Amino acid sequence: MSLSVKSPRSLRCLWRGWRGLSSQGGVMNVFDRSMKRRQKQWASSLLDSDKYDYLRDEVGSRLADRVYDVSRTFPLALDVGCGKSHIAEHLSKDIVERLFLTDISDSSLRNRKKCEMPTQCVLADEEFLPFKENTFDLCAVLSHIINNTKYPVVVVQIHQVLKPDGVFIGAMVGGETLYELRCSLQLAELEREGGFAPHISPYTAVTDLGNLLGRAGFNMLTVDIDEVQVHYPSMLEVMRDLQGKLFIFEMYGNEDGSVPATFQILYMIGWKPHESQAKPAKRGSANVSFADLSKISKLPTDPQKS
Repeated sequence: MSLSVKSPRSLRCLWRGWRGLSSQGGVMNVFDRSMKRRQKQWASSLLDSDKYDYLRDEVGSRLADRVYDVSRTFPLALDVGCGKSHIAEHLSKDIVERLFLTDISDSSLRNRKKCEMPTQCVLADEEFLPFKENTFDLCAVLSHIINNTKYPVVVVQIHQVLKPDGVFIGAMVGGETLYELRCSLQLAELEREGGFAPHISPYTAVTDLGNLLGRAGFNMLTVDIDEVQVHYPSMLEVMRDLQGKLFIFEMYGNEDGSVPATFQILYMIGWKPHESQAKPAKRGSANVSFADLSKISKLPTDPQKS
């Protein structure tokens, strides 16, 4: 089976078009892609890097559950920004027959987890997917590193590489993530400096997801929210895990001395349109009016009272 790949020129044209839209809307690029690449290279090369994968593995498992809920076999799937392949290890070859893994870090791809289905690795930035249109039956994403939420190049490209009636299933870190840490940092800086500055990357609000997917061309959208709370033995473990500097965090501490950190996870499902998909009924085609429904709701339900 062959796989078509876009030329670098077409990728640059696509990027210039969406970069222009972003600049028109006054949207800034939050993440430095080269810096993120270096960070992923560093993190995946740590000798004990597996001990920090528990959250990605947990969310990857929950995302895989949503793939199973579709009740369909996918001949060819794509995992965008796969890291160490935190989703694939939870999938079976009966559901996904063949899988492509992409990531900006070759170290992550080399250290990927084992899975049942045949896989092929492609070193690529998720903002420059090197695949032709209408290629994949399923695309999965587990990431929060998207430069903006108004014109997301990643989601647009995912829509392009999916076949008609293909499904996109993704998980992102939500806006309420690490509220304990953010509040602690803000209070500490207000107390010591008289003001505060953001120290944590911005996250996507759940209210943005429907618009994000709709603008990219997806329909039959589903969005749901989940929370994962991790209890650390002390502040030192939080600092080591998040690579952050904490000033006060005890106000959220548990009675046993542990420190909680809450991660809000946003799951989204969107389908690339196809003529076989169910369509909403035309406006005015209903056979029952709201007035009739209100009369029915007022009828007694107890036969003895009728």
